[in-house]
Order: sequence, then C-alpha cells, then structure tokens
Amino acid sequence: VKFVSYAPLAAALLAAPPAHAFVTPPSSTVVVKNQSKQQYSPLSSYKKHELAFTNNIPTTTTLRSSSSSDINPYSSPQLDTDALLKYATSAITELSLFAATFQLLDVAFSQLLNLDSIPVPFAFLLFYGCSLKSRVFNPLNNQRPDRSKAVDGEGSSGFRDRVMPSWTPPGVTFPIMWVLIIGPIRAYSASLIVSSTGSFLCLPIMAFMLHLTIGDIWNTINNTEKRYGAAVIGVLCVVLSAANASYQYYGVDPFAGKLLGGTLIWLCTAAALITDTWRLNPSSEEGGLVPLYPVVGEAETSFMWFGNGGDDDEQ
Repeated sequence: VKFVSYAPLAAALLAAPPAHAFVTPPSSTVVVKNQSKQQYSPLSSYKKHELAFTNNIPTTTTLRSSSSSDINPYSSPQLDTDALLKYATSAITELSLFAATFQLLDVAFSQLLNLDSIPVPFAFLLFYGCSLKSRVFNPLNNQRPDRSKAVDGEGSSGFRDRVMPSWTPPGVTFPIMWVLIIGPIRAYSASLIVSSTGSFLCLPIMAFMLHLTIGDIWNTINNTEKRYGAAVIGVLCVVLSAANASYQYYGVDPFAGKLLGGTLIWLCTAAALITDTWRLNPSSEEGGLVPLYPVVGEAETSFMWFGNGGDDDEQ
C-alpha cells in the first residue's frame, strides 16, 4: 500500500481565498485606527461609502423669507404711519425745548440781570446758532450733507448720492448760502424782533422756530431716509413755514419781515431742485414716481437720542 501525503495540497487549499469571500480593493481600503494598533476592515469601506451617501441627503429644509430689501415697497405702497407719528413727536419735542429755553432766558434777563432790553449782539449769536444747530433739540437724525465733500463735488447724504438735475448748483454754493447768507439774515431779523418785543418767547420767534423744526425733520426725510416723494411735500412745508414766519415778523417789524422773506428766494430754488430730483429718481424701471408720502419699507425712522444716530454737518 502506497501512502500519498496530502499535506502540500491541504496547505494550498487553505492559502487560497474561498469563492464567497469579500475582498476589499486596495483603492477603497480604509484604515481604522484603534488606539495604538492599525486594523484593516473590509466592511470599513462599505460603511464609509454608506455614510458619504447619507450625508449627501438633506435632512432639513431651510425656508428663506424675503427681506425688505428684496421687496419693492412701491409695488403696493402703504402709508408709514409710524414715521408720521415720530415726525410729529420730534416736532413737539423740539418746539417745547425751544419754548422752555426762551422762557428761561426771559426770566434771566428780566429778573436776574434786571435788564430793560435784550442785547442785540447776544440775540444775534443765539439765533445764528439756532439757525445752524437747531437739530440739537430734535431727537431724529437730522444729518446734513458733508460740507467738505460738497465743496469737493463728492457725494454725501442728501447731495450727489442720487440722480440730480443737470442745473444743480456746485457743491460749494450750499455752505456759502447757509452759513454766510441765510444764517446771518435769520439771526439779524430775529434779533430785531426780540429787541422790539423785549422777549424771546413770543409768537413771531416761535413761528421762526417752527420753520427751523420743519427744516430739521425735512433733513431727516431727504438726507437720512432718502424718501424722495415725502421730501417734496416736506420742502414745500419748509417754504410755507418761512413765509408764515416772515408774515409774523412783518407785523412787529416790517424790515425784519422783509429780511426773512428774502430767504424765500433760496428756499424756492431748493424746492424746485428737490422736486426735479424726485422726478429723476423713479420707483421702478418703468418710470413710476415715488409716492408723495412716507411709504412702509422704503426707510426706517428712528430716534437718534436712543442710539440710532449718525454724523452730521452744517445745513
């Protein structure tokens, strides 16, 4: 009997992989680190691809809501009653502070200083300051165009930051008019009224303060909020309030009334400029004009005194 050794054949069969074995290709072999040892698992590749496929499936759906910048507020314009309420509140606040200040001055000059008349130089400086800085009594952001940028012909809030008429005066014209011409005329005419009445708190002076207050609110509408339509109505109110103050002045001192009335020439020019600017800045590409009232969504009216202020400059 001849014995045949099957040891080499058994070794070969054990060394060969079985037909049903799962062989991981080298390119998809995943190294799984387990503390200090590195182990190779054929199922790691399958789990890796399974996780990759799962991660590509969105598990949540995010809904994007349209912001105010995505919606044209003029497509269905609504009156901004909140803005109107804040305009009225700021006007009452400014006029009340002016009245209180003038009452204190009257008491100081008549009872504390025992003066029969108010010095004209003091009244001139006081009203010149009011003409340029009346907005310190207004809680809104009454930002003026930047004077240095206007002189250089650059854009700033309210000037060259929108399409403006071709006949717009050079930027240097505005500080010259407000600081060197309009301001002194206002101050001198008001000092004549105070000299005639012997009191700061009187109807003509408060009519002048109303004119300044409306001008401050108009600066908020035109420069800060850029409400081109409402700015047209606002500047017309500025003109009418100046005419009313001139009329009140004329009843006390005709010369003072004529002086203040002379500022209407510049104010009417400014009104024409604002109106033409409104025409050149339509609400849409189709050329529709912006409504002549504050519209919800075109701007946000906020009080500067409560942390929403901005830079300003001379009127």
